[in-house]
Parts: sequence; structure tokens; C-alpha cells
Amino acid sequence: MEGSQNQFLGNISGNISPDLSGTATIEPSGPIEAGSWATFTLVYTAGFYGIDDSGSLKVVSRFASDQTNPQFDDPGAPGYTTVTASNNAKLELRYDPKGNVRPWDRTLYIKIVNGFMKEGDTITIVYGEKSGGSPGMRLQTFCEDTFEFRVLVDAIATYTYVPVPDQPEISIVPGPPETWRAVAPTTHPAGQPFRLSLKAEDKWGNPSDKVSASVRLRSTPPLPGLPEAVSFAPGEFAQIVEGLKARTPGTYRIEVLDDAGAVLAECNPIHIVEPEDGQLLHFWGDVHGQSEETIGTGSARQYMEFARNKAFVDVTGHQGNDFQITREFWAELNEIIAEFNEPGRFVTLPGYEWSGNTFLGGDRNVFYMTEDRPIYRSSHALINDHSDAGTDCGTAKELFETLIENGENAVCLAHCGGRYADVKVAHDGRVETAVEVHSSWGTFEWILHDALEMGYRMGVVCNSDGHKGRPGASYPGSSKFGAIGGLTCFLTSELTRAAIFDCYRKRRHYGTTGNRMILDVRAHFEAEGQLYHDDPALGDAQGRPARDAMMGDIVQLPSGGAVLKINVTGSAPIERVDIFNGLEHLATHRPYAENDLGNRIRVVWEGAEYRGRFREVIWDGAAEISGNRIVRAAPINFFNADKTLEQASDSALQWKALTTGNFGGFDAWLEEGMSGSIDIQTPVVSERIDIGSIGFEDLVFDAGKLGRKLRLFRLPDDNPHVQMSVEQDILLRGKGDNPLYVRVTQEDGNQAWSSPIYIFR
Repeated sequence: MEGSQNQFLGNISGNISPDLSGTATIEPSGPIEAGSWATFTLVYTAGFYGIDDSGSLKVVSRFASDQTNPQFDDPGAPGYTTVTASNNAKLELRYDPKGNVRPWDRTLYIKIVNGFMKEGDTITIVYGEKSGGSPGMRLQTFCEDTFEFRVLVDAIATYTYVPVPDQPEISIVPGPPETWRAVAPTTHPAGQPFRLSLKAEDKWGNPSDKVSASVRLRSTPPLPGLPEAVSFAPGEFAQIVEGLKARTPGTYRIEVLDDAGAVLAECNPIHIVEPEDGQLLHFWGDVHGQSEETIGTGSARQYMEFARNKAFVDVTGHQGNDFQITREFWAELNEIIAEFNEPGRFVTLPGYEWSGNTFLGGDRNVFYMTEDRPIYRSSHALINDHSDAGTDCGTAKELFETLIENGENAVCLAHCGGRYADVKVAHDGRVETAVEVHSSWGTFEWILHDALEMGYRMGVVCNSDGHKGRPGASYPGSSKFGAIGGLTCFLTSELTRAAIFDCYRKRRHYGTTGNRMILDVRAHFEAEGQLYHDDPALGDAQGRPARDAMMGDIVQLPSGGAVLKINVTGSAPIERVDIFNGLEHLATHRPYAENDLGNRIRVVWEGAEYRGRFREVIWDGAAEISGNRIVRAAPINFFNADKTLEQASDSALQWKALTTGNFGGFDAWLEEGMSGSIDIQTPVVSERIDIGSIGFEDLVFDAGKLGRKLRLFRLPDDNPHVQMSVEQDILLRGKGDNPLYVRVTQEDGNQAWSSPIYIFR
């Protein structure tokens, strides 16, 4: 990677050899636990040219890193950093998170403002200097074999930087296990073998290889062949139990227990079905993320290995920014994707992210059916080789037109990351089939609303858009990312690349916030309609008579109404199912009745500042109960270990929290359910509320911007409902589309969105 990444280091002089720029070393070098507090000493030794008066040094790290930023003013605070010159030259220090060319943009800048450095002189940087009481510098919360403190030298004071030859680097490894995970197929034919995958994660979500334990397994109902126990040894990241078979149809739940019988984890629900030709099964994927060759972490090969061997997804793809993918890396990436593609076991999708600015259309994922297709880039912003610039597509509209005109077998998805896709600026349903409503960047239902407002017929997906090298299991760490990465469930009869593409084009998929709930949404019609998979609004389409449809289908219905049938099997108790007809909210169904409510209230905050990068909303706050007592409290969607809910007393809670379009909050079980009041204080909403007014329906305090609000409602003390069936009569609009879709919310904070069924007159 050394040669291919030099173009990303800043303004690099072609006349100064790196061998003359000096050397740099760091201690300690690892292995060091992810997210731990440490002190590092980096010593730069000047080379032949030294550094002239007003010359400078940059020590840069990747955009994706969430390590503590260096600071120079408070010796008792995290990240305190000292910098000294061996010859007592006066130094100017500055930290700038965007002080260099991406992906190496997190920058410690050191300028010589009085004096100079000659060959052999040193600059010593102590990150996390602890003598004044600082806890040190916390490492990034995710693993990396070669985390670089990349040193760039402006020796001649021309603001042209040269990298030292051998970059200081450390090894970041997982910590001890804190959370157990178990994954199995969601639907599977009776009598056919399947696998159960087990792992343990550290406090930051990294799969841990520091496990020395035997865990017990228990299935309800009993699963023949399931071993009583599975053992982990140090150095092992996962255990796979092969050859399991269930001959009796039904829903199976496997628990992982410790020696004392306490439940460590529960596997996703496994729905065993009678084998049928062409039956639709559930396959899970995260197709959207990046590796270190662009702006992510770890190599593209490690990325694929993680998705298959540590996240246990069925489908993955790689989505590097087009303006960073060199021709050499594109060829290498295609070779890796082809190597890992294994029909029936693990499917990989070739592709890239078209990364145009928002007003030109915004970010779009592009996937190809086959390897070695061209990249139609938005620009060559970080690519020095412009020999293929003639194939660039400067706008999303031009991208879609080019893909179609050149006969590319491609599928595009609209998403919101740093830039956001504006489907009102550009969209073509012949290639763009879905919108991404959730990723590790947050939740973005508004992008689906934009599509529906424009009359587009698109499906719904969720992915991680992760930069931390953990596709399929992407956690926010301590950065501004506000959510766990999502997953897409593909409903198809086989696990092949062709079947996944067919699934995209038929919109037969749903998205979740990272869990693996089972969601089935169908419509039944009073009169016979004409069902389409291809959108008849885009040209000739072949339909067939039908009285039933599933998510993603397009139905022309000349008369009569529809009954929407929803079946949910959750990975946790179900809080509610919301039904929508386009932008109109039709109904909310809960698995419990109003007379089931107990002494538990739920407080939820949600929303974003706006659509762009700086969408984060800080909800740090407190709640004070008067005339009642808090028996216990539990957090909802506190993903970051630094974001905590604390019970200060039997009447007070305090928290640190943020949202980026998604939601968080807490449950409080009160001693007397209806008595007293609750005083909630946050930077966004502050209210004093009569607890007796908190009931079955949401009590909402709107705070504007992009869906910012505070909601309160009451729940049963214990909700056992992990399965739910709903039938809703739908009065269809007489003109235009009726896009019927559902959003499921579980009590643990996870959500799912179905692709709409599009019914039109």
C-alpha cells in the first residue's frame, strides 16, 4: 500500500527523497488493547535537510480513527500531549481534524517558529502524558494490525511534505469478551443441514480472541444434534457448529448459557419450514463499507474475511469512494471479490461508491453483476492518473444514463453518509432500485419519503456504510457515528449473485438496524389485479393476474380494497408495528392492550439537526421524579460506551446521549405508576410532565429541525410478545400509488422497514 497511498499525503515534493527526510519511531508499539488508555512516545530524528525555520512536521492518522484528540493546555485531561525539540527550538502546536488530505486528515501540526532543526536533532512527542493527572490517550476502539502515526516533513519550509521512509505503527487488538453473539439461518428447509456461529465481543464490539471458556447451548424446542456445550480457546475468534438439522417445522430459539445457567446470548429466531421448490428464504447482507485502500480500516481482504468469518453475513460488497480508487486497486479489488464469491455459501458484489457532491446528486452505491467493469467516477479528486478521466460522470443523472447506454448489468442504491443522495435531483428506476434508510451514520427515513413524494417505486435497504473494517457488525465506537450499522434481508430462493440482483430489481428485501428479525408483509385483494415486478411506469412490463402480493410487488388494481397481512418474529419483544400508505401514517399496532400497561414509562429522544454531515443532536440531560420513586431504569440505544445512563438516586437519572436521525432513551419502572411528575432537562427539550398523563399513546414534544422530538409513553412491566400478527384493512386512494409498508420497533431499540407494496389504479 505504500506507493499507492503516497498520493493522499498532501503536497509532496518530487525533488526530495524520503530517505533524506529523517526517521521516526514510537514506543510502545503493541499489541495494545482497543479503546484502552495509553501513553506513546514518538521521536522524530531530522534527516540530511533538517527542518528550516518556519518548516513543519505533520503527524497524521486516518479519518476513521476515534482515538483521543491531542490537546496541549490541560495536563489533567484526556489526550494531554507534549512536544519538545532537543535543541530547544520554539514550536507552534495545533491539532486539526481536517488538516491534511484524506484519508490521512487527522493532523497534529508542529511548526518551528524560532530556530531550526539540523540532521540528528529530534522532536519528541508524548501522547497521553500522565504526570499531571491525565488518564492518557485512548486508542481507537476498533482493531488494526498496523495503525500508523504517519509522519510528514516540510524540511525546506515550502509547505511540501515528504513521508519518512518507515512509518511508526502500532498493533491494536481486541479486549476481553463482554457480549456473546449467536447467529443461524433465519428461514431454513426442514431436514437440511445448517450451521450455528458463535463469538464473543469486547466492550467496543470487536470479536475477541481472548476467550477461554466453555458455553452451554439450549434450544426451544429441542434441536436434534445440538451439542450440550462448545469450548473456546485463546486465539479463536469464533466457533461454528456444523451439520445441525431440524426435521419438524416451527420457530426455534437457541440460547447460549454460562456454567451457572445464566443466559449469555440468544440466537436470532430460526424459522424451519417445509421444503418447497422455489420457496423464498432469508439471506442477510451488509454490502456497503470501505477498507484502508480508500477511507476505511484494514485491507480489502480483511474486510471480506470479517464479513464471512466474524459477522456471519451471507452477502457483502465493497464501496470505496470512486475518487480514491486507483486503476491498480480496482483490479486488485475485483480479484479479491471474485475469489471470495462462493455461491450457496457467501456472495460478494463488485462495485464502488459514486461520490458526487450533493447538489450533483449525492452518494450512490453502484453494483455490477460481474467483475472487471469500468468505474464511471464522479471525479479524479485523489487520483493522479487521469488517463481514464474521459469515462467520468459528473452528475448522478449522467451516471444513470451512462450505465444504461453502455448496457451495464448494474444496480444502484441511494444513501446518506457524509454527502447525501438527493433523489429529487436525479433518479432512474431502471438502475436505481432502493434507498438506504439506516446505516452507522444514523436513520434516514426522509430519503424514503423523498422517493415516495416523487412517485418513485423503490425498495428499502439498510447497511453499515462502515469505515472500521467490520462489515456486518459495525459499531459506532467513541466517534460521531450515532448508530450500529444496518443489515438487509434478501428474500430469494438461492444464494447467488444473480438471485441477489433479481431480489434488488423486484424490491424483495427489508432492512433492519442490525438485528435479524423475521418480517413478512403481504397484501390480499378483493378483486383480481395485475402484478408486476418491473415497473410499468418505466416502459413495457410483463404482468400476471394476482389476488396477493408481497413486499416490493407493483399491482394495478382496478377496483376494491386490500388487506395488509403482517407477521413479525422479533429478536426481542415487539413494541409496535406502524403501517404507512406513502407519507400517510395509517395505524399503530401493539402486541399488548391498554389494560396491560404497568408502572414502566419509556422516554425517547430522536432526530437530527439536518441532512448533512453535522447532523448529530446532543441529548445530554437529566430527569427528576417528584412524588414517586424509580425502582430501576434501563437504557435504550446507548451504543457508545462513553454514553451512559446513571441512576443518581431513587428519584434522579442523568445521561449522556446523542442521535443522528435514530432514537435513544430509557425505561423507568416506578414504584407508583400514575403518581407524581417527571422533570426532563436536555439541551433540546425541557419539560415538566404529570406522570398520570403518560399513557398508551405517545406524548410528543416536537423540537423542529429534522424530526427532533421527545416522546413518552407507558409499557407493560414485562412484555413477553416476540411474535405478532396484524391484519389491516386498507382503504386505497382512487388515484396514483398506494405504497404500503411497515416499520417494526422492538423494545430493545431495534427497528425494521419493509419495502413497499405499490398498488395503483
